[in-house]
Amino acid sequence: MTFETNTVQGNMKNPAIEIIGLNKSFGTKKALSEIHLTVGSGEFVALIGPSGSGKSTLLRHTSGLVAGDRRSGTISVFGQTVQKNGRVSSRIREIRANIGFIFQQFNLVNRLTLLQNVLVGMISRVPVWRSLSGIYTREEKQSAMRSLYRVGLHEAVSQRASTLSGGQQQRAAIARTMEQRAKIILADEPIASLDPESARTVMECLAQLNREDQVTVVVSLHQVQFALQYCPRLVALKDGRIIYDGPSKQLTPAMLREIYGVHGAEGLEDLDGTVPLPEMKKKNRQPMPTTDSAGVAVGLAQAGV
Repeated sequence: MTFETNTVQGNMKNPAIEIIGLNKSFGTKKALSEIHLTVGSGEFVALIGPSGSGKSTLLRHTSGLVAGDRRSGTISVFGQTVQKNGRVSSRIREIRANIGFIFQQFNLVNRLTLLQNVLVGMISRVPVWRSLSGIYTREEKQSAMRSLYRVGLHEAVSQRASTLSGGQQQRAAIARTMEQRAKIILADEPIASLDPESARTVMECLAQLNREDQVTVVVSLHQVQFALQYCPRLVALKDGRIIYDGPSKQLTPAMLREIYGVHGAEGLEDLDGTVPLPEMKKKNRQPMPTTDSAGVAVGLAQAGV
């Protein structure tokens, strides 16, 4: 079943992502089927749907980590071809510099400090010999510190990544992506393993990047309540097909039951493990910290810089 949609559009004159006729099969299983999706520059879009619906697979194809079936469609980012007819572009490393990918499992280097992990985000614009040697200028370290300040981690700058909580590690991963200066962030289940308060903080960070830096954000979520609260546009997948693409405010409980295959109002309580849809209320959002020169200086001093 596919619902009638009324897509929320960003800047479609300069679309961030265009996917035309994408198909992906794993053996006899169809993981993605005839995916057509356009994401405007500056949009904040959530991918929702049950496990195995194709959310993570779609994100990995968008970044060129996986190729679609042969003779299967086209994916482009800001007009640059990521893949076409099942072949990833030979320029994918250059194109991927504009795409930040945030994984569920954070992908930080545990033995490195928080500052060192964030500096890794500069790898596309720092000479290879310096990045391999861990040699960064003071200006580069100040930039990384400002990113940590924005996600509220400036006080933990000298801690090893292994000592941080899950929520802190995910915010560090966002700060690293900020230093990549990516124009698009693809976040694959970034809050799946976090408690509700940590999840809220991570979603606030993504919302702030989208709002203040005009970064295009596409995030896959199991937590429907967070998708409804933070993302103006929802794209729902089921069995590898897009069955809803439109404003989050138009997605009804009945549609959600169809998407997730649950029956009765009580089934909605288990969609994200927080609260039932009828009882959802928006919290007063607390803005993330803004940078200040004094805070950056103190953080750098703590890190011995």
